[in-house]
Amino acid sequence: MLDSLEVDVITIFPGMLRGFLEESMMGRAAANGLVRFRFIDPRDFTKDVHRSTDDRPYGGGPGMLMKPEPLFGAIESVKRPESRVIMLTPQGERFDQRRAEGLSRERHLIFLCGHYEGVDERVRESLVTDEISIGDYVLTNGAVASAVVIDAVVRLLPGALGGDGATEEESFGRSGLLEYPQYTRPAEFRGMQVPQVLLSGHHAEVARWRQEQAVKRTRLRRPDLMADSREDTRDE
Repeated sequence: MLDSLEVDVITIFPGMLRGFLEESMMGRAAANGLVRFRFIDPRDFTKDVHRSTDDRPYGGGPGMLMKPEPLFGAIESVKRPESRVIMLTPQGERFDQRRAEGLSRERHLIFLCGHYEGVDERVRESLVTDEISIGDYVLTNGAVASAVVIDAVVRLLPGALGGDGATEEESFGRSGLLEYPQYTRPAEFRGMQVPQVLLSGHHAEVARWRQEQAVKRTRLRRPDLMADSREDTRDE
């Protein structure tokens, strides 16, 4: 497993993620040696009898804040020079497919899952290398957000989907477009027909139709992606 991706998740609720990462594609990727998952509980780095990981914020305000000592201990127990320490936060950079592709080329990812009102700012300033948001909304904790990012990253590892190029034509893939419509058997269902071009066996025509449909769907549903694609072309 020397070439596998190592993923350490720092959370006080490992049970929220354990089942998810043991099932389906994530479980298969781990079983095949493509990724290694590990959970680190900040409670194991506390020194009080109650194993406290949170306290009231200085200056007052609602809620509780995660303390620096347990988080420093948890992160430093696994951090290496090449590690990326990723904090899931609404204040972070918006996560997208390009970010997932970049992270899939790393060797060691540490996900810091905040809870309550967040984490002590000294953790962010001293140890965090990346701040990621999965959208403009607030969750009860960072474990759910980390599951989204981990899934998007691990499925891009070579061999995770069972074949090379499996992700290239997906939405937000290499073309930057949304994916074209897909159909499977039967060719007719409740009066709805599969487009004849897909039944023709003419590969060039199928490829042309798919490209046209991808452009049409993207222009209709996500015109912002068309603008992004034009920007990328000018940058090359």
